[in-house]
Amino acid sequence: MTTLKVKIESLEQTMEALADAMKAATGQAAPRGECSLSFPSWEAMHGILTPKRLEIVKVMAGQGPLTMREVARRVGRDFKAVHADLETLLNSGVIDRSNEGVVFPYDRIHFEFEIESAA
Repeated sequence: MTTLKVKIESLEQTMEALADAMKAATGQAAPRGECSLSFPSWEAMHGILTPKRLEIVKVMAGQGPLTMREVARRVGRDFKAVHADLETLLNSGVIDRSNEGVVFPYDRIHFEFEIESAA
């Protein structure tokens, strides 16, 4: 089962993870074997992964490539609105484009973040 981990982390943390991935790619370190998507803040994550867009991701999970019209049919929404949401998900790297349509190449999504109190 393939899982996409969604994280809220600083630019420095993201750069450290990228450096680790580069080391693993060149054989200088063991690969982590993790697919992740990082956002700099809760607001940024919530701006991309709105409830309606998460519904889209949920119906796409593990389904392989789907046409945009099929995604709209599966979520029971207007094609134009779903198309706009799919474009946002594509542009942010949550889903991918394929020859057959769009694809969320994971079976599930896992959210990993902490919320700290305001000091």
